Amino acid sequence: MTNTQTNEIIEIRINGEPHSLGTPATVATLIDARKPRPPFAVEVNKQLVRRPSYGETPLRDGDQVEIVTLVGGG
Repeated sequence: MTNTQTNEIIEIRINGEPHSLGTPATVATLIDARKPRPPFAVEVNKQLVRRPSYGETPLRDGDQVEIVTLVGGG
């Protein structure tokens, strides 16, 4: 049996701030860890990631992630 986890550390930026993550990392694991308040949108390297793709979208060293919370007002 092969161990698919590499347990490496990658450096990404989340909303402009540097963060370290263990691998393997996906948008889903990041959202699970950060628990942003809905509604929100996620971009990786300026590309919108749709909710059904969170688990399939890997995060790699150097990625730029934006988690944008939608706010209503008046």
